[in-house]
Amino acid sequence: MLNLRLPLRKSAASALMMFVLVGASALADDPAARGETPEAQKGYDISARADRTDNGFGDSRVDARMVLTNRAGQQTAREFSFQTLEKEDESVGDKSLVIFDSPRDVEGTALLSHAKILDPDDQWLYLPALKRVKRISSKNKSGAFVGSEFAFEDFTISELNKFTYSYVGEEDHDGMVTDVVDRFPRYENSGYTKQKSWVDQDIYQVRKVEFYDRKGALLKTLMLSDYRDYDGVWRAHSLKMVNAQNGKETELVYEEFSFNNGLDANDFEQGVLSRLR
Repeated sequence: MLNLRLPLRKSAASALMMFVLVGASALADDPAARGETPEAQKGYDISARADRTDNGFGDSRVDARMVLTNRAGQQTAREFSFQTLEKEDESVGDKSLVIFDSPRDVEGTALLSHAKILDPDDQWLYLPALKRVKRISSKNKSGAFVGSEFAFEDFTISELNKFTYSYVGEEDHDGMVTDVVDRFPRYENSGYTKQKSWVDQDIYQVRKVEFYDRKGALLKTLMLSDYRDYDGVWRAHSLKMVNAQNGKETELVYEEFSFNNGLDANDFEQGVLSRLR
């Protein structure tokens, strides 16, 4: 679960064509409506409860730091801002904009994302060195974002109805009782075959996500911590992605969030990137 004026939102499977594509309404995306297994129903219910605790924030802004650590333990840091416009309903996705402020080699780089459910997400990358906006192809969503362990896809994967679900069981995680749920991408060109999530039974927030690559091997693990309560809206302030295959890490550390800032759809149109030139 990939929250800022820059890329981040909660925030990354080959397309699983064996899953039947259904309508975009919340009812059609309920596993019970499709006559699926009790495990699918329970997995969906747990994930839906976690997703819906976020409803009603309107829009958000936050400043953050991205810390990249290579296999040798060397670190580099980047500063960015991230802003998000809440989705209208569960048949569409959030819109987000990430803008890097430093260091100089990435200053001004921006990612605009319009999350979809089953259709390809719309994403545009502004590259200040080239003074041009590049549309991210639906087949390139699994690519690394600005050299980090977060993929372009990871900024839009929090949408509930992008997945089918299967309940795995309960596990202790970091002293908390969590529900473990497998989720399988329903959209084409995902870089993942499966994601395994751990959702705590206290405040119903995602604490850990494992991402499995197109060969079914563990690719990376996302750890979410330092959750803070903003009048009923919870936000993790540390998101650490650890790549199991190359030994690299990327941590996103957020400052305080602000909500209901008066943002609207005009603040998330492609023309916003042009004004960064």
